[in-house]
Amino acid sequence: MPRRYVTDLKDGDVVDEVFLVADKQLRANRNAALYLTVDLRDRTGVVNARMWNVSEESCSHIQVGSFARIKGKVQLYQGTLQLILTHIDSVAPTMIDPVDFEPISSQKIDELFDQLKSILLALQHSQLRTLMECFLLDDPLMQLLVETPAGVKAHHAYRGGLIEHMISLMNVAKRICEVYVDLDMELLLSGIFLHDIGKTKELSCLAGFTYTDEGQLLGHLVIGVEMLSEKIRQVEQLTGQNFPEELAFRLKHMIVSHHGTYEFGSPRLPMTPEAVVLHMLDNLDAKLHEFNRAISDDPNTDSHWTLFIPRLDRKIFKGSK
Repeated sequence: MPRRYVTDLKDGDVVDEVFLVADKQLRANRNAALYLTVDLRDRTGVVNARMWNVSEESCSHIQVGSFARIKGKVQLYQGTLQLILTHIDSVAPTMIDPVDFEPISSQKIDELFDQLKSILLALQHSQLRTLMECFLLDDPLMQLLVETPAGVKAHHAYRGGLIEHMISLMNVAKRICEVYVDLDMELLLSGIFLHDIGKTKELSCLAGFTYTDEGQLLGHLVIGVEMLSEKIRQVEQLTGQNFPEELAFRLKHMIVSHHGTYEFGSPRLPMTPEAVVLHMLDNLDAKLHEFNRAISDDPNTDSHWTLFIPRLDRKIFKGSK
């Protein structure tokens, strides 16, 4: 019997299938009764599932990053599909085909990495190029870079998503700098490479996409600044010269400000031209990716509109085919 993927689910479907548990929480309703909420993932997407009237003991065998066989029914609730479960049980990893659960970039990762090296090694600013070389020569880090998603649930949430996101930003940045000639293109390209580099330590791909302890406690902005500081020390050891202080400040500022606003986690607002461009390009690429993914994955094939998307707080107009 062929597998039922997340993108195959429709309102009213009865489901008996294996998924990866991407998130798990026990919550209490208004009557203090516990219910289970889990995010179930396969290579096509994520669906939230709920199971009523549970106990801590009855759910203890279900762990984030493990596989689970579920039985339940698809329900359309406030414009979003969810699963109401009647059964959930753990499944040994040896019983599944990993290909069903590992979303990957549609682009060739080797080609993306070659593009990244070509762009960064072409920098003319000697300190910036040496700094980028220190990152590129860190083989364990580069291996993580090509495997890490850009997010767990939102944009580019698949293996290779992070480097795909970086290359998209770099290609757009080079074109923008042809119009806004006062921008420091090499600083901007370096900032694009660095802005999410902390996600290589914030996120884990060992069993699904989850946050590491370091990622939960510090976040990729703090981790990214720490990683940059470490590489700057390497540059100074290699060259025997102090790394330019203002250049270090500008790079670190681009990392800590790229979320754009305090409410979205930036400890500082963008305060340089390159930092504000990085924030806007980052947001543009993320939003466009979410829109395009929502349109392509929408199960509501007979409508000109997608289902309501809580993350985006809207439906998206697809138009006619």
